[in-house]
Order: sequence, then C-alpha cells, then structure tokens
Amino acid sequence: MNELVQHLVNALILGGTYALLGIGLTLIFGIMNVVNFTHGALYTVGAYVMYLAVAALGLNFFLALPVAILGGLLLGAAIELVLLRPFRGSDIDTTMLVMIGAGIILQSGTLWTFGGVAKAIPAPFPEAPLQIGPVSVSWLRLFVLGAALTLIALTYALINRTRLGLAMRAAFQDSDTAALMGVDVRRIYTATFALGSSLAAAAGALLGPVYVVFPQMGGLAELKAFAIVILGGLGNVTGAAIGGFILALAEELGAGYVSSGYRDAMGFLIIIAVLLYRPTGLFAKAERIG
Repeated sequence: MNELVQHLVNALILGGTYALLGIGLTLIFGIMNVVNFTHGALYTVGAYVMYLAVAALGLNFFLALPVAILGGLLLGAAIELVLLRPFRGSDIDTTMLVMIGAGIILQSGTLWTFGGVAKAIPAPFPEAPLQIGPVSVSWLRLFVLGAALTLIALTYALINRTRLGLAMRAAFQDSDTAALMGVDVRRIYTATFALGSSLAAAAGALLGPVYVVFPQMGGLAELKAFAIVILGGLGNVTGAAIGGFILALAEELGAGYVSSGYRDAMGFLIIIAVLLYRPTGLFAKAERIG
C-alpha cells in the first residue's frame, strides 16, 4: 500500500509538467489548426535557458524560471511571425513540413551551441527529502508541482477571465466572424502560439533540474505531448490537463509494477486503446477551447 501511495505522489508531480505540455500543444492546434512539431524543441530551449540563467549567469533559481518562460514566449512569437504567418492559408501539409523543418533547426542549433554532453541545473533545495509518513518527496519535485499547478491555473484564468482569452475563444469558434467583430485574428494567432510555446518552455525549465539537460530531450517530450492531446481530445484544454495526469499515472504504475523499461510504453498502449475505441479522445466535445 505504501508503495502505491508513493507511485501516486510521483505521478501527480510528473503529471503537472505533462499537463503544461499538453495544454500548450492543444491550444495551438485548437485555435490555429497547426500541428506544432517545434513543441519538443521549445521544451528543450526552456531547459537550456534555465541552465544558462542559473549555471552560467548565476541568476537566482526562482527568477530563472520566468526568464525561461519569457524566452519560450518570445521564440514562439518569432516562429509564428517568420514561419507561420507567410504560409497562412496554405494547406496543412505545407505547414507541417515548415514546422518539422523548424523543429530540426532548433534541435540542431542547441546541439551546435551546447554540445552533446548532458548538463545539470543546480537547485537551491536540501538534498534530504520531505518525509510524510511512508511517502518521501524531494523538495525540488514539490516546487515543480506547485509551479506547474500555478501555471495551469494562470492559463485557465487567461483563457476564461480576460479579453485576450475571449478573443482566443472567438477565433476558435469562427475566425472570420471574429474578424468581422473587430478581433485582430493575426495578433490572436501570434499570442496563441507564443503562449503555447511558453508552456512548453516552462515544462522543460521545470523538469531540467529534476533530470539533466541534453539536446535530444525534446523528442520524447513531443511524442508525449501528442499522446496527451489525443487522450484529452484535440483542442480541449481541460482534457489536455487531465490527459497529462493520466499519462503520468500510467507511466509511474507501469514502471513500478511491470518494469522500468516499460515506463514510456505503458502510456502509448493507452493511446492505442483510446484511438481504437474513442478516436476523438476521452474528453472531446463540440466547444473545446476554455
């Protein structure tokens, strides 16, 4: 029983960052109808910005996180302005090829800049874990969970409680009608891609100190983000958040009770089952954003 409780706690902590990945990806697809193949590269960029800020520049660990998020935000806005805006109106195949190329360029750029050696991000937390009964949790992982839940709550508030969020939901419903009502759809697309990119960078910045940072780390993260979106239903923000926790739970229980080598496989087995029996996702609905 104690082992099960430990696995559930670990899944909760990991699920917060998975939810960030899924929400960012599903926002971009739901509003812009763009399959973002740079999502994993942006996750990697967030981790490397965190590393540069803390290890190279000596910035305070807690201040480095918003710097990494801001870096993802600005890079995402630049990708939308330079690569996506000129191809708006093109078929989805063209856009996908552009995004795949952008993802390869970003990954190669991080490899060329930082080399292939994994790097560790120092964290200002005690090494001794917090012991609550039979459950042992590191202070760093508790911070990761708290930061992830805070970012998820802020994203929900932005979508549902602000004028920008209202415009984003209007663009999702019908971009042409939204434009006739005075919404600058081009700006909304830029803001949406920047927001989704910042959430991917935030996930990388949070998990970077937990593990290590290396140029290929975004590949598996991107696959998991797509898996989460499939679980939750394309364009469904709530579904993406829940899907992130479901995927983390499947991985943690699979690693604990089957084999650690099947950690990643267990999550994708669930994806196959969902695609077979509910291809629109577990939480798909007609009005998805918000």
